[in-house]
Amino acid sequence: MSPEYEAGFDVSGRLLAEERSGDNAPPLSVSELSALLKRTVEDRFGHVRLRGEISGFKRAGSGHIYLCLKDDNAVIDGVMWKGGAARLPFAPQDGVEVIATGKLTTYPGRSKYQIVIERMELAGEGALMALLEKLKQKLAAEGLFDRERKRRLPFMPRVIGVVTSPTGAVIRDILHRLEDRCPTQVLLWPVLVQGQGAAEQVARAVRGFSEMQPGGPLPRPDLVIVARGGGSIEDLWSFNEEIVVRAVAECSIPIISAVGHETDTTLCDYAADMRAPTPTAAAEMAVPVRAELLAMLTEQGLRMDRAVRRGAAQARERLEMQARLMPTPDMLLSPQRQRLDQLSDGLVSGLRHRVADARAHLGQAGGALRPALLRQYVSRAAERVGRLRLRPDYLERVYKDRATAFDRVSRLFTSVNPDLPLQRGFARVMAGDRLVKSVAEARAAGAVSLHFRDGAVGASIDGGTPLEKSAAEAISTPSRTPRKAREGQETGQQDLFSQ
Repeated sequence: MSPEYEAGFDVSGRLLAEERSGDNAPPLSVSELSALLKRTVEDRFGHVRLRGEISGFKRAGSGHIYLCLKDDNAVIDGVMWKGGAARLPFAPQDGVEVIATGKLTTYPGRSKYQIVIERMELAGEGALMALLEKLKQKLAAEGLFDRERKRRLPFMPRVIGVVTSPTGAVIRDILHRLEDRCPTQVLLWPVLVQGQGAAEQVARAVRGFSEMQPGGPLPRPDLVIVARGGGSIEDLWSFNEEIVVRAVAECSIPIISAVGHETDTTLCDYAADMRAPTPTAAAEMAVPVRAELLAMLTEQGLRMDRAVRRGAAQARERLEMQARLMPTPDMLLSPQRQRLDQLSDGLVSGLRHRVADARAHLGQAGGALRPALLRQYVSRAAERVGRLRLRPDYLERVYKDRATAFDRVSRLFTSVNPDLPLQRGFARVMAGDRLVKSVAEARAAGAVSLHFRDGAVGASIDGGTPLEKSAAEAISTPSRTPRKAREGQETGQQDLFSQ
């Protein structure tokens, strides 16, 4: 091959790479090239600000944030480490336009470049309002703003919990207004009302009041006020955070939201049971005016006194009118007095007639009493007594009848005696305390006892067919062995059905 050809052309079909003299481009490894690219990108784009729409937002378990920033024609990956993510003043979501500040770097493992975000802000008030409207629709769809969830405020709360900054003018306005209207015990939970960590502190304070138990070291509030002074939408953004809105909606104590001035509206206002235009107005809603209550009580007392007096006067008038219409005691008792006089006069004459009639009846009865009649009555009574005397023949007849009946019962008892058949050579088969009546019961028992007239012996039961056959033959063919021969056979315990 000619040198001119080698000098003019790079022959790529060679099998082995060769270093030639004058070559100033040594081969680089992939890692070396990636490192060069990384240093070049980081040096050239060490500080950039990108405006784009968030897409594919994801918060890892480690706390890092991964997302993409895109516009109409391009997309770039982004990452925000845990420390910067914790300082974000809002919750990033897909579709929100932001301005991200950071530096570009490369990721050699994927041959990709990305932006490491150090600070992220919403791209103008329009993006902020879009984020607010999106969160509002989400929470409204869950029912956190429904009117049915709203509770009535207590008329006279004994303890009021206030969630606000301890150094601002808000707490002083609330305390001053409560002092003027109706002095009430106030529990202050100090929190940040704007800036980093404000939303978490406000949510923790609301949940803390809600979780307080009656009878604890601190009294449980009957009403909670979440308050903050006026400001821009950025200043009030902590009260638009989802964590605060959910804490207010889940609070078990009636709650008043007094965030900002009258024209300011936050999502916390929608979730609370009552919205106050200002913190001072919240204090006015929380308690009634003590002076007005005292005046009302005084007026009610006077009205009650007048009502009692008027009722008593009307009752007195009705009583007097009824008394004038009622008859006098003489008029009421005159008929009874006349009736008493009539009865008194009739009582004397009636007693006289009664005594006369009794004397006449006694005379008639005394004339009928004669000694002959009495003797005749006594004689008849003696005859009846004589007839009632006990006769021996009657007793003997009764005794014979009873003896005959007893003899019949005794013969009947003897005939039904279960041991009587044993005297004639029969045996009774028992399985424990139960009488065996069939072959199936004998097989089920296994072991039985045979009771004879002079005692009992035990026997075991076999389940074979030959035993049943021999027993059947013994029953069908009477034994012709002479009585004396049978009596001479040996007796003893054996199988019940064996030959």
